[in-house]
Amino acid sequence: MRYIILGLIMAGLFQVFFWITQDNLVTIKDSSMDKIESLSYSPYEGYEKKLLSKQQISDDVNLLQNFTTKIRTYAAKEAYEILEGSKDSTMPIDLGLWISGDHQENYLEIQRALQILEKYPNRVENVIVGNEVLLRADITEEELFAYVDFMKSLTNKPITVAETWDVWERVPDLAKHVDFLTIHILPYWEKIPIDRYNEFLLEKYSIVEKIHPNRKIVIGETGWPSHGYNNNKAIPNIKNQAQAIRSFVSLAQEKGWHYNIIEAFDQPWKGYDEGNVGQYWGIFDVDRKLKFQLAGAIELNQYWLYQMIAAILIGALLTIFGLRNQKVNISHAFAYAIAAQGMAFGIVMAAIYPFINYMNFGMWVMWGMGSFLMIPLVIITLAKANELFRSTIGVTPTRLVPLDLKSQNAPLVSIHVPAYKEQPHVLAETLESLSKLRYPNFEVLVIINNTPEDFYKTPIKELCEKLGDKFKYLDIKCTGFKAGALNAALEYTDKNAEIIAVIDADYKVESPWLIDLVPLFDDPKVAIVQAPQDHRDGDESIIKKAMNAEYAGFFDIGMVDRNEENAIVVHGTMVMVRLSAMMEVGGWGTDTIVEDSELGLRLFEAGYIAHYTNRRYGFGLLPDTVEAFKTQRHRWAYGAIQILKKHWREFKPSSNRLSPRQKNKFVTGWFFWLSDAMGPIMAVMNIIWVPVIIFVGVTIPTIPLTIPIITAFLVNILHTFILYRTKVKATFKEIFLSSIASMSLQLIIFKAVFDGFIKDGLPFKRTEKGGKAKKSANPIKYETILCILLLTAFFALIFTNHTGITEIYVFAATIFIQTIPYISAIIMRILELYSIKNQKS
Repeated sequence: MRYIILGLIMAGLFQVFFWITQDNLVTIKDSSMDKIESLSYSPYEGYEKKLLSKQQISDDVNLLQNFTTKIRTYAAKEAYEILEGSKDSTMPIDLGLWISGDHQENYLEIQRALQILEKYPNRVENVIVGNEVLLRADITEEELFAYVDFMKSLTNKPITVAETWDVWERVPDLAKHVDFLTIHILPYWEKIPIDRYNEFLLEKYSIVEKIHPNRKIVIGETGWPSHGYNNNKAIPNIKNQAQAIRSFVSLAQEKGWHYNIIEAFDQPWKGYDEGNVGQYWGIFDVDRKLKFQLAGAIELNQYWLYQMIAAILIGALLTIFGLRNQKVNISHAFAYAIAAQGMAFGIVMAAIYPFINYMNFGMWVMWGMGSFLMIPLVIITLAKANELFRSTIGVTPTRLVPLDLKSQNAPLVSIHVPAYKEQPHVLAETLESLSKLRYPNFEVLVIINNTPEDFYKTPIKELCEKLGDKFKYLDIKCTGFKAGALNAALEYTDKNAEIIAVIDADYKVESPWLIDLVPLFDDPKVAIVQAPQDHRDGDESIIKKAMNAEYAGFFDIGMVDRNEENAIVVHGTMVMVRLSAMMEVGGWGTDTIVEDSELGLRLFEAGYIAHYTNRRYGFGLLPDTVEAFKTQRHRWAYGAIQILKKHWREFKPSSNRLSPRQKNKFVTGWFFWLSDAMGPIMAVMNIIWVPVIIFVGVTIPTIPLTIPIITAFLVNILHTFILYRTKVKATFKEIFLSSIASMSLQLIIFKAVFDGFIKDGLPFKRTEKGGKAKKSANPIKYETILCILLLTAFFALIFTNHTGITEIYVFAATIFIQTIPYISAIIMRILELYSIKNQKS
């Protein structure tokens, strides 16, 4: 525990260092003005654009009086509400008329404006007929000229039109109809970086000034968003917003310009029309809190201390939870604590997302789902990091079986070889290898089950007679698949047998197997001795080389690691079990399709010990095809969920049949299956979200749907590469092939987990080996469909991201990462077809 605490302290200091070195308090050139000349004000709130109450409007105007001398409005309706709600105020307004392509509504808008001018003549300073109406091309130039001239005939107030600077350049005749020019210069929307803000304004103001000399020009809109997407090199944040407004106000005073800043308060309802940026142009947030002062230092994140403390505490909890009940040294503890602090930082960033963004319903849904799916990703990522650190810089394994065991005892070992429609030549090789075992006291039960064809039986029966009395040929009919056959064989087992050994019908066993490992059973608490699976046909083709490399990782990394905590996964080949212990817990279980692993768990629950060696004593055959490879993995994952459903009570804190370390290993193993199953779910979610981003312009999925996926992918790469190089001694080619084979199984694992939770009693499907498998027309149909959809989404995001939004590129990268498992499945199929072609030639 002292190493864990020391690791926590050291990693926590790294977290502190990260936060305190951030440029949180920045100094920007102060504005020399106490107040802003004019601010745009819209009296609405929320995503539904709800009109504020008169009291809220009154409070807003009273607040704004401290910061500006005038407000600009955009439509007569809202101007009327503002004036009605602020009757006690003398603050003037620039009255905006909203002109659109609806001529009837335009007429009504003018009537409303005339009523305001009549009722509040002293509060209206200028009248703005239309806002960017020519930019939007709602009406023609001539129509706008007519509206302006008509309004001028009805009031003595100065009349203007608000358009972007380029419209005044493109339509110079517009100036003939107005008393002064109102131009919009918004560097953000024109992709101008913040350091060129004033330079850009000077340049565009000068262009308009040169075209319209000796005319009054008012900058009707300028400003900068405090949050949201970048627009190429124009990056929205508090610092840049403060710099833009402070520097511009000083420039305006220096040049004697008249201006209006957009805008007073953030407007969440603008998010639907202007994406994730339109909501954040206010100098106040929606809670009427000023984002920055016109003078003095600016604190970019006033809550950083709380976020830092939260990250440290979450990181500490993840570290304690991840390392508790484990044997660790200081290197392992420190490295894991650093990883946990990194994940904690991500969790905090995801958690605060709703507090720094205005969230509509869709964003809440995506954030909620992403945060929920983030939980298994965090657990699995840290579990893999833990395995990586433990296997490379952690405590050296001590429970691997030594190679020089000796014993005076030679208990009878009954070797059971179940075979269902097994190719005779394959089974014959297995039996002949067993006949060469050097162990003095064993028998072999050849269990031909549910196989009526003489083709499979006659050669094997004859071989058993040839090999002698140690070999018993059984031809039985039973239920319960492989487990049922093994249980039936117990009736024919020698009554003096103490150990049951099981091997698959395709395994060629080396002679030292029993001699080397049986001595472990001298300890009466030992119930299981497991040797690894390996294969003798891995070099037959590149597809089999990929499969073999994928299997090797589990037996040289995962099983060695689990063995340290007496929590191995029992495999139904190359395994020995104490017969009395097996009968004590009920024999082979027929209620799951992974009877071997389930029996092992029952023996652990009964308090027995297992031993594992990673020395190879037997070599079987690999699946014949991609389809067979997938079928086998479906059985394993489906069986794991069956075991979870059957034994979940034993993993409750109140249960003491398993040690905490054993619980940790088994729960982590199940989470590996669940994590893989989450991949297709998140991929489909992101596919659905892409059209919304492209065609609706709604914000991208939040941090939980991008950063954890990228982080988990990078951790997987490091985990695979480092451990395969150090523990499996694999070449780069083997590591690559292993990764392809492993990732190609993601969709079938999802199906297996899904089936496991909703379907009971699926039949046992044997893995076709030895050249017997039927060739499937298209074993990767659904992987191909998902791959096409994801790649389409990826390229669509890239080629429609005309403004270079960083978040969209990150999301596109996430989409591409999610494509890799399905690309891997396609590669596996190509390798299979290539291997078939080579065999024929």
